[in-house]
Amino acid sequence: MSASLTSLLAPGSIAIIGASPERTRIRGALLHLLRANGYAGRIYPINPSYPEIDGLRCYPDVAAVGGPVDLALVAIPAEAVLPALEQCAAAGIRNAVVISSGFAEDTAAAPDLQGRIAALARRTGMRICGPNAEGFYNEPARVTATFSPAVEDPAVGGPAVSSRRIGVVAQSGGIGFALYNRGRALGLSFSSIVSTGNEADLSAADFFRHMAEDPETDGVLLFIESIRDLPAFRAAARAAASAGKPVVAIKVGGTEAGSAAAASHTASMTGWQAGYEALFRQLGIGAASDLDEALSVMGALITNPPARGDRVAILTVSGGAGALAADSLSLAGLQVPALSAATQARIRDFIPSYGTARNPVDLTAQGAQGGGTLRAANLLLDDDDIDIVVIVTSLANPHRVTLDGTDLGALVAARRKPVLVHSYTLPSPLGLATMAGAGVAVLRSMGFLAAAARALARTGAAGSPPDEDRQDEGLPDEAVALLGTAGPLTEPAAKAVLAACGIETPPSRLVRDEAALDAAAEAVGYPLAAKVVSPGIAHKTEAGGVRLGIAGPDALREAYRGIRAAAARHAPDAAIEGVLLERMAPGGVEVIVSVLRDPAVGPVVTVGAGGTQAEIWRDTVHRIAPVDEGEAAAMLGELRSFPLLAGFRGAPPADAAALAHLVARLSRLAVASPRIAELELNPVIVHPEGRGCTIADALLVVASA
Repeated sequence: MSASLTSLLAPGSIAIIGASPERTRIRGALLHLLRANGYAGRIYPINPSYPEIDGLRCYPDVAAVGGPVDLALVAIPAEAVLPALEQCAAAGIRNAVVISSGFAEDTAAAPDLQGRIAALARRTGMRICGPNAEGFYNEPARVTATFSPAVEDPAVGGPAVSSRRIGVVAQSGGIGFALYNRGRALGLSFSSIVSTGNEADLSAADFFRHMAEDPETDGVLLFIESIRDLPAFRAAARAAASAGKPVVAIKVGGTEAGSAAAASHTASMTGWQAGYEALFRQLGIGAASDLDEALSVMGALITNPPARGDRVAILTVSGGAGALAADSLSLAGLQVPALSAATQARIRDFIPSYGTARNPVDLTAQGAQGGGTLRAANLLLDDDDIDIVVIVTSLANPHRVTLDGTDLGALVAARRKPVLVHSYTLPSPLGLATMAGAGVAVLRSMGFLAAAARALARTGAAGSPPDEDRQDEGLPDEAVALLGTAGPLTEPAAKAVLAACGIETPPSRLVRDEAALDAAAEAVGYPLAAKVVSPGIAHKTEAGGVRLGIAGPDALREAYRGIRAAAARHAPDAAIEGVLLERMAPGGVEVIVSVLRDPAVGPVVTVGAGGTQAEIWRDTVHRIAPVDEGEAAAMLGELRSFPLLAGFRGAPPADAAALAHLVARLSRLAVASPRIAELELNPVIVHPEGRGCTIADALLVVASA
């Protein structure tokens, strides 16, 4: 653990620069909350306007303190912050939290005021959180270095589900403390909540790494707007994985403008948010879409062992609730398999004839009596074909809970598999207290249940995050030359880059005038595809610039003239370089394979259902490039359309191995050259097993140098 962050988050003495006796103001709330929550260290109010505040001597400046100070809380006007930090450095104060706003977040702020704070930190070695931060709360050390009302009374909360503590790192102070507030109501326990502010010095990755190594922290919640230091973030994730600490992240602020500016179908289908999702997946970080989902998922992760797989058994007293759970879990990508005949027989021994021993298991209200629910749960936990057991029940009764808390607690303590509980009615205080006593976090919605089960399955399946960013050799000289000019390449130029890198493309000829058609067709061979070639027309089908299945010379001439006329109507100002003749590929399954360079996380490789309807289906899977063939094959298996590749309704299986090889090659190509901003192959036609695949179209956008 970083000693500098330990002294920042668990200081033995604190100076409050700008302290005030007015508790309704931020500067007064800082002092009030520190004392009200039992901070045991020395507190030094700093304000020349007061001789004392609340019985504490008040000092005109930090130099007047005359003793060691571990942390300065700075809550003064922005223009006074830099001189105050200089005084702190001169006084030997090594840590500061700048609450003050009016820096990079403020368009009216003095130029480079925040940059000068960063420069001071580099020059003096002081560690600075903020500016524009809401501070932090270290619950074990009782350091309330914040003005957030969420920590006004830390004793308020639901019955504790677990003593394992969660750390929160948030790039929004309000949201960070909202996670604490809402999490306490769910019975979760916390270590530190940190608001990082504008991150002039310390970043979210720094605090993430600290919590990954902090013995007081057992899991980490992240609220991320952007990742400013990707290598440090990766290192923190590796440290958390090494320590066995689950991590869940909420990512907001996807750059829609970046998606709108991109040329490919991939960008419009996924947006840049897909890059963060792929990064989190690679690093073993669970992704959540809102605060309550994040807390529910973390509650499940911190109270359960990882799942060995994604096979879920559902146990309920309501057939309708069981069906809803099965739908939610299946839509989340989990399996709800049929139970073995042996397990079904054992369950039938003690449930009514009108119950169901299949999956979902409907015990009925009668079958759940006398310990029936836990008896069935034990049978499901003993089934080697089940990885997660879900109990869907009602905890609404304010006087009695069907599930025995003591017995459930014993089952939870002895289990080797996750057990999740969802109440389809609003849980009563008694129901929540009973589950908390058993160490179970009650999941309040079917969506949260599915998200928690998926996170447990992915955590169990995830290996260790990569130890370092993988690098590939550079591109061949011919490919480098073709990437020399920024902007979109025509299809022939894009395919020339692929060919230079050893990726096979179909035979083709570029025809610039009608007189050259016959010779080009003879060289390529019928049947033909004909496509307009213009740097101003990225999507040829929309422009009427594609003709397929051309069988002879007369049809070829008609297609050539029609393509040029349609392109001229669609884009009158576009320069038409000619028409590309390409041999028609045999039939197969159409997929899209692409790489899009995310400005924050680097190249993201995507595979999905392809062709002209790719944006309708939006069936895509993403990874951070590069991927190997094993990862690429796993991506294919996650597609909803994978049955088409596996051989659907009597069709032969497609050559998925050849497709995985192509995906891996394309991902390495993007890593090898930062000049590749977008590279999309759509469609790639995957032929029957053993016959490879054909790149029918290619789009490549070269980034500026």
